[in-house]
Amino acid sequence: MKKGVSAREMSLSIGQSAGYINNIERSVNYPSMQAFFYICDYLKITPQQFFDADTKYPARVDEFIEVIKGLNEENLEHLLAIARALQKK
Repeated sequence: MKKGVSAREMSLSIGQSAGYINNIERSVNYPSMQAFFYICDYLKITPQQFFDADTKYPARVDEFIEVIKGLNEENLEHLLAIARALQKK
């Protein structure tokens, strides 16, 4: 839903029948590992992100982590203070 595509659209885009994703959603079928990886690629997420239900915006979190890896310790401390202040709001 976050990607703005229908189950039918996604099914066809990953090379499956029109009802494929809908059948997975209803636990009628389960994807093979290969199909699961196609689904992750289609959604532009990693398998780890797929199962991380606690993170609302996994791709943004990964992007943020990549950016902060290049910061020095002082900047990391500042950023951490900002994040903590934002979390309290």
